[in-house]
Amino acid sequence: MPARSKHIFSDWQLVLPLTIFFASFVFGPFALLVVISLLADGSFSGMGADQYIRFFSDAFNVTIAVQTLWIALQATALAAIVGYSLAYIYTLSPPMIQRILLFLIVLPLLTSAVVRTFAWIVILGREGIVNSVLLHLGLIEAPLRILYTPAAIVLALAQIEMPLMVLPIITALTNIDPHMREASEVLGARKWRTFFMVTLPLSIPGVLAGCLLVFAASASAFVVHTLVGGGQNMLMPLYIYQQAIQMNNYPFAAAIAIILLSSVLSVVMVINFIGRRSRGFVHA
Repeated sequence: MPARSKHIFSDWQLVLPLTIFFASFVFGPFALLVVISLLADGSFSGMGADQYIRFFSDAFNVTIAVQTLWIALQATALAAIVGYSLAYIYTLSPPMIQRILLFLIVLPLLTSAVVRTFAWIVILGREGIVNSVLLHLGLIEAPLRILYTPAAIVLALAQIEMPLMVLPIITALTNIDPHMREASEVLGARKWRTFFMVTLPLSIPGVLAGCLLVFAASASAFVVHTLVGGGQNMLMPLYIYQQAIQMNNYPFAAAIAIILLSSVLSVVMVINFIGRRSRGFVHA
């Protein structure tokens, strides 16, 4: 056997286990989900696009989809603003402070999402920390309804997914050549101008990577949507659970899941395209 053929065969042997894994646990379940979503009704008889027509022909369903994506976008924007500030402070801090900050940033990843979500219920509840402080300061006369609102969901999602935003930005900021900032200052630019003209543009790929991760996680965060939203804010993950578990309408639940996945992937592709342009891989 020629050396080149042996080399190709060896490459296939290395790729085969990963290919089998993805085919079995990613593409296989996804294909099954697509097939179930094309069933005409819950009795598993007939095939067609009935479930998708049903979804898009009802304004209520479309509103749920738009609301889910909008909340995910808001959480992503808030995480980007706060996360960039934390990452920038990290890069300016001495090594000892950096280790402490990194531990605090990664700490939420070491805690269960359920525990973190229940913490927000304690903080935002009618008798929670926020209302107690505001009442004590005399700023309000009665407890505010903060929990079980879209704003509460956005706030909880931004905090819970914050490490996914901060870590890519830290990587992007630390990879910037410090001589570029020094050159900007030598040429007479003030620190703020150097930040907006040098640091921020060069760190955009890290910001976009963090936005991609946070958006995808926020759009499908069933635990946060359910507990912080309290079931009063119907979003796509909760809607899928309701149709599949409570209504036993698996074809419609599968169609909702496919629509959610397609919507998230569409936004992710746009973010990825912008990221590639920012790195110069795509020319206008």
